[in-house]
Amino acid sequence: MSTTRLIYGFHAVTAKLRHDPGSLKEIMVDATRQDARARDLLAHAELQGVKLIMTDGKRLDGLAPGARHQGVIARVEGGRKAAHLDDVLDTLEEPAFLLVLDGITDPRNLGACLRVADAAGVHAVIAPKDRAVGLTDVAAKTASGAAESVPYVMVTNLARTLRELKERDIWVLGTAGEAPSDLYAAEWPQATAWVLGAEGEGMRRLTRETCDQLVSIPMHGSVESLNVSVAAGVCLYEARRRRG
Repeated sequence: MSTTRLIYGFHAVTAKLRHDPGSLKEIMVDATRQDARARDLLAHAELQGVKLIMTDGKRLDGLAPGARHQGVIARVEGGRKAAHLDDVLDTLEEPAFLLVLDGITDPRNLGACLRVADAAGVHAVIAPKDRAVGLTDVAAKTASGAAESVPYVMVTNLARTLRELKERDIWVLGTAGEAPSDLYAAEWPQATAWVLGAEGEGMRRLTRETCDQLVSIPMHGSVESLNVSVAAGVCLYEARRRRG
């Protein structure tokens, strides 16, 4: 018996249109959205023969309560499929804003990181296939809907992926407690990929060496580190503040 699920937000729906249009049963769009982004999505959907339903924001809010659907929700056939990084990056209309997780094995930590990433407006979360939990049902539940709105990209070789991001002029920032550069004093460009390692172990050596820059989060109490999702929130919101 086939199942359907909802995905929402322009990045998630556009990436699905590009990579797997056959899985889309229908796309619902807020009829009040008349901007270029909405027009491009509608044109692409029509080209692929995907059913379009023009509706109102209230109905979309009811389908995805509390989600940042941006006025677009799609009904997809089957379970979740892996996101592809090129599909995400090639659809961006602003400097890339990425979260990279190295060595996160707790599904609840992953879910919390996805939730923070969604709230901060991150375009994708990237993780290695080895030493990583994957998008389990527990992670998706903890994410409170963000598992559908934020692409989760699993890669075979994380260091190589980071180098490919750098070739796209995306600045790779790693977080480390011993880094001499303070998060709030450091400078970085608009296009960024923020790399966080597991609590305690931190990033792997090769991941650390591939970063363009290391920054630390100031710790003013007795604890030495933060939970990875809390650290992600601190870094991503400081980056979001600077992006305006």
